[in-house]
Amino acid sequence: MFVLHKQLENDCFNVGSLPLCQVLMMNDRQYPWFILVPKRPSLREIYQLSIPDQASFLHESSWFGQMIMEEFNGEKLNIGALGNMVSQLHIHHIVRNQYDACWPAPVWGKLPAKHYSVEDAAKRIGLVEKRLATYQPPPSDFDEFIIDESDFEA
Repeated sequence: MFVLHKQLENDCFNVGSLPLCQVLMMNDRQYPWFILVPKRPSLREIYQLSIPDQASFLHESSWFGQMIMEEFNGEKLNIGALGNMVSQLHIHHIVRNQYDACWPAPVWGKLPAKHYSVEDAAKRIGLVEKRLATYQPPPSDFDEFIIDESDFEA
């Protein structure tokens, strides 16, 4: 059974859900910073997802990244799956631009978080929630491109 890691629960707001991933927003107003967490138990790495889930994740991550870049007028999208502090598989999606607090350096460990006010968090979450409702899974013929995992068994 999928259970969200306590640290992610403490550091983030729950924004909503895509078919595979739970969508979180990091409580740091310095950047539009979101996290996708595949709703599968006991995963630490992307390669541990089944082949169909890997394809679904790539589609969701790509769609989500494009959407937040458009929504927040980004110059660069940073995507990372570090997992050094929280072992549960989670993938950061951070919209960056030359005016953010850490540009051009990575955001990790640079500055302490500046938390959202309740009102500002609700506003940003509302923007993303509306867009999540427009997500369309890949067309059914997408399945033709998914390799059957049994093809790799010895």
